[in-house]
Amino acid sequence: MKANSATRLIIVPEPHIKRTGPRKVGGEGEIEIFCADEQSDCSIDVSKCRQLAEEILRTQGVRGSVELTLMFVPESTIAGLNEQYMNKAGSTDVLAFPLDVVEAMHSPGPSAISRGPERPSLDLGDLPILLGDVIVCPAVANRQAQQHAGNFEDEIALLICHGVLHVLGFDHDTEDKASIMQSRERELLELHHWQATMPESFRKVYEL
Repeated sequence: MKANSATRLIIVPEPHIKRTGPRKVGGEGEIEIFCADEQSDCSIDVSKCRQLAEEILRTQGVRGSVELTLMFVPESTIAGLNEQYMNKAGSTDVLAFPLDVVEAMHSPGPSAISRGPERPSLDLGDLPILLGDVIVCPAVANRQAQQHAGNFEDEIALLICHGVLHVLGFDHDTEDKASIMQSRERELLELHHWQATMPESFRKVYEL
Protein backbone atom coordinates (compact mmCIF):
# COMPACT_ATOMS: atom_id res chain seq x y z
CA MET A 1 0.00 0.00 0.00
CA LYS A 2 1.08 3.57 -0.61
CA ALA A 3 1.25 6.06 2.24
CA ASN A 4 -2.17 7.42 3.19
CA SER A 5 -1.32 10.95 2.09
CA ALA A 6 0.58 10.24 -1.13
CA THR A 7 0.09 13.14 -3.51
CA ARG A 8 -0.88 12.23 -7.06
CA LEU A 9 -1.85 14.25 -10.10
CA ILE A 10 -5.54 14.24 -10.95
CA ILE A 11 -6.20 12.34 -14.16
CA VAL A 12 -9.30 13.63 -15.91
CA PRO A 13 -10.76 11.70 -18.87
CA GLU A 14 -11.17 13.28 -22.27
CA PRO A 15 -14.72 14.59 -22.84
CA HIS A 16 -15.30 12.11 -25.68
CA ILE A 17 -14.68 9.04 -23.54
CA LYS A 18 -17.98 7.33 -22.73
CA ARG A 19 -17.80 4.41 -20.41
CA THR A 20 -20.20 1.91 -18.84
CA GLY A 21 -17.94 1.14 -15.90
CA PRO A 22 -14.43 -0.15 -15.28
CA ARG A 23 -13.30 -3.71 -14.99
CA LYS A 24 -13.32 -4.80 -11.36
CA VAL A 25 -10.50 -7.35 -11.29
CA GLY A 26 -6.92 -6.34 -12.03
CA GLY A 27 -3.76 -8.36 -12.38
CA GLU A 28 -1.52 -9.46 -9.56
CA GLY A 29 -1.29 -6.87 -6.82
CA GLU A 30 -3.41 -5.04 -4.31
CA ILE A 31 -5.87 -2.16 -4.29
CA GLU A 32 -4.01 1.12 -3.89
CA ILE A 33 -5.75 4.32 -2.88
CA PHE A 34 -3.74 7.51 -3.29
CA CYS A 35 -5.26 9.73 -0.63
CA ALA A 36 -4.29 13.36 -0.04
CA ASP A 37 -5.66 16.22 2.05
CA GLU A 38 -4.89 19.45 0.18
CA GLN A 39 -7.12 21.75 2.24
CA SER A 40 -7.03 23.34 5.70
CA ASP A 41 -10.67 24.31 6.28
CA CYS A 42 -11.70 21.15 8.12
CA SER A 43 -9.94 18.34 9.95
CA ILE A 44 -10.02 15.10 7.96
CA ASP A 45 -9.10 11.63 9.21
CA VAL A 46 -7.31 10.62 6.02
CA SER A 47 -6.57 7.08 7.19
CA LYS A 48 -10.21 6.42 8.08
CA CYS A 49 -11.42 7.86 4.77
CA ARG A 50 -8.97 5.75 2.79
CA GLN A 51 -10.12 2.65 4.66
CA LEU A 52 -13.78 3.42 3.94
CA ALA A 53 -13.05 3.84 0.22
CA GLU A 54 -11.13 0.55 0.12
CA GLU A 55 -13.88 -1.34 1.96
CA ILE A 56 -16.45 -0.01 -0.50
CA LEU A 57 -14.32 -1.14 -3.45
CA ARG A 58 -13.85 -4.62 -2.00
CA THR A 59 -17.55 -5.01 -1.22
CA GLN A 60 -18.32 -4.02 -4.81
CA GLY A 61 -16.12 -6.86 -6.05
CA VAL A 62 -12.95 -4.90 -6.88
CA ARG A 63 -9.83 -7.07 -6.62
CA GLY A 64 -6.18 -7.17 -7.68
CA SER A 65 -4.01 -4.35 -8.98
CA VAL A 66 -6.41 -1.41 -8.91
CA GLU A 67 -5.75 2.28 -8.27
CA LEU A 68 -8.05 5.05 -7.05
CA THR A 69 -7.28 8.65 -6.11
CA LEU A 70 -9.20 10.25 -3.22
CA MET A 71 -8.46 13.93 -2.63
CA PHE A 72 -9.80 16.57 -0.24
CA VAL A 73 -9.50 20.04 -1.73
CA PRO A 74 -10.43 23.65 -0.91
CA GLU A 75 -13.56 25.25 -2.29
CA SER A 76 -11.67 27.27 -4.89
CA THR A 77 -10.17 24.09 -6.39
CA ILE A 78 -13.41 22.15 -6.68
CA ALA A 79 -15.17 25.24 -8.08
CA GLY A 80 -12.55 25.42 -10.84
CA LEU A 81 -12.93 21.72 -11.65
CA ASN A 82 -16.72 22.02 -11.58
CA GLU A 83 -16.64 24.85 -14.09
CA GLN A 84 -13.96 23.34 -16.32
CA TYR A 85 -15.28 19.79 -16.57
CA MET A 86 -18.96 19.98 -15.61
CA ASN A 87 -19.74 23.41 -17.11
CA LYS A 88 -21.30 24.49 -13.81
CA ALA A 89 -20.51 27.70 -11.94
CA GLY A 90 -19.56 27.64 -8.27
CA SER A 91 -18.40 24.97 -5.87
CA THR A 92 -19.87 21.54 -5.21
CA ASP A 93 -19.40 18.85 -2.58
CA VAL A 94 -17.94 15.97 -4.61
CA LEU A 95 -16.78 15.25 -8.15
CA ALA A 96 -15.92 11.86 -9.64
CA PHE A 97 -13.82 11.29 -12.75
CA PRO A 98 -13.93 7.64 -13.88
CA LEU A 99 -11.00 6.39 -15.91
CA ASP A 100 -10.12 2.91 -17.13
CA VAL A 101 -6.60 2.24 -18.44
CA VAL A 102 -7.99 0.06 -21.24
CA GLU A 103 -10.12 2.93 -22.55
CA ALA A 104 -7.20 5.33 -22.20
CA MET A 105 -5.10 3.04 -24.39
CA HIS A 106 -7.72 2.75 -27.12
CA SER A 107 -8.93 6.36 -27.10
CA PRO A 108 -7.56 8.73 -29.78
CA GLY A 109 -5.91 12.00 -28.90
CA PRO A 110 -3.11 13.15 -26.61
CA SER A 111 -4.42 11.21 -23.59
CA ALA A 112 -3.98 7.85 -25.32
CA ILE A 113 -1.11 5.60 -24.25
CA SER A 114 1.26 4.96 -27.15
CA ARG A 115 4.31 2.78 -27.71
CA GLY A 116 7.22 3.01 -30.12
CA PRO A 117 7.96 0.41 -32.80
CA GLU A 118 10.72 -1.22 -30.73
CA ARG A 119 8.57 -1.79 -27.66
CA PRO A 120 6.84 -5.13 -27.07
CA SER A 121 3.06 -5.38 -27.10
CA LEU A 122 1.46 -4.64 -23.77
CA ASP A 123 -0.42 -7.34 -21.91
CA LEU A 124 -3.49 -5.58 -20.47
CA GLY A 125 -3.66 -8.17 -17.73
CA ASP A 126 -0.33 -6.92 -16.37
CA LEU A 127 -1.48 -3.29 -16.09
CA PRO A 128 -3.18 -1.80 -13.05
CA ILE A 129 -6.80 -0.79 -13.47
CA LEU A 130 -7.05 2.99 -13.02
CA LEU A 131 -10.51 3.48 -11.60
CA GLY A 132 -10.31 7.27 -11.51
CA ASP A 133 -10.44 10.20 -9.10
CA VAL A 134 -12.85 11.17 -6.33
CA ILE A 135 -12.55 14.84 -5.28
CA VAL A 136 -14.27 15.95 -2.06
CA CYS A 137 -14.61 19.49 -0.68
CA PRO A 138 -14.81 19.41 3.15
CA ALA A 139 -15.75 23.11 3.38
CA VAL A 140 -18.92 22.54 1.35
CA ALA A 141 -19.60 19.29 3.21
CA ASN A 142 -19.34 21.08 6.55
CA ARG A 143 -21.65 23.88 5.43
CA GLN A 144 -24.42 21.55 4.28
CA ALA A 145 -24.01 18.75 6.83
CA GLN A 146 -26.68 19.81 9.34
CA GLN A 147 -29.36 20.14 6.65
CA HIS A 148 -28.21 17.01 4.79
CA ALA A 149 -26.54 14.00 6.43
CA GLY A 150 -26.92 15.37 9.95
CA ASN A 151 -23.27 15.82 10.90
CA PHE A 152 -19.89 16.39 9.26
CA GLU A 153 -18.57 12.85 9.71
CA ASP A 154 -21.62 11.25 8.08
CA GLU A 155 -21.56 13.85 5.30
CA ILE A 156 -17.93 13.06 4.41
CA ALA A 157 -18.65 9.32 4.49
CA LEU A 158 -21.63 9.80 2.18
CA LEU A 159 -19.62 11.88 -0.30
CA ILE A 160 -16.82 9.30 -0.41
CA CYS A 161 -19.35 6.51 -0.97
CA HIS A 162 -21.18 8.53 -3.60
CA GLY A 163 -17.97 9.37 -5.47
CA VAL A 164 -16.61 5.81 -5.41
CA LEU A 165 -19.90 4.42 -6.72
CA HIS A 166 -19.82 6.98 -9.56
CA VAL A 167 -16.32 5.80 -10.47
CA LEU A 168 -17.64 2.23 -10.52
CA GLY A 169 -20.35 3.14 -13.03
CA PHE A 170 -23.34 4.06 -10.84
CA ASP A 171 -25.34 7.15 -11.77
CA HIS A 172 -28.51 9.03 -10.79
CA ASP A 173 -29.57 10.65 -14.07
CA THR A 174 -32.88 8.75 -14.07
CA GLU A 175 -35.28 7.93 -11.23
CA ASP A 176 -34.56 4.20 -11.46
CA LYS A 177 -30.78 4.68 -11.44
CA ALA A 178 -31.03 7.13 -8.54
CA SER A 179 -33.06 4.63 -6.51
CA ILE A 180 -30.50 1.87 -7.11
CA MET A 181 -27.55 4.11 -6.28
CA GLN A 182 -29.13 5.50 -3.11
CA SER A 183 -30.07 2.04 -1.90
CA ARG A 184 -26.50 0.85 -2.40
CA GLU A 185 -25.12 3.91 -0.59
CA ARG A 186 -27.26 3.12 2.45
CA GLU A 187 -26.20 -0.51 2.45
CA LEU A 188 -22.50 0.33 2.19
CA LEU A 189 -22.63 3.03 4.87
CA GLU A 190 -24.51 0.74 7.24
CA LEU A 191 -21.92 -1.96 6.64
CA HIS A 192 -18.70 0.06 6.70
CA HIS A 193 -19.40 3.46 8.30
CA TRP A 194 -22.00 3.02 11.04
CA GLN A 195 -21.80 -0.77 11.42
CA ALA A 196 -25.47 -0.36 12.30
CA THR A 197 -28.82 0.68 10.86
CA MET A 198 -28.90 4.12 9.25
CA PRO A 199 -29.56 6.75 11.95
CA GLU A 200 -32.73 8.84 11.88
CA SER A 201 -30.66 12.02 11.44
CA PHE A 202 -29.47 10.71 8.08
CA ARG A 203 -32.89 9.89 6.62
CA LYS A 204 -33.43 13.40 5.30
CA VAL A 205 -30.75 12.71 2.64
CA TYR A 206 -33.13 10.49 0.73
CA GLU A 207 -36.35 12.02 2.05
CA LEU A 208 -37.56 8.72 3.48
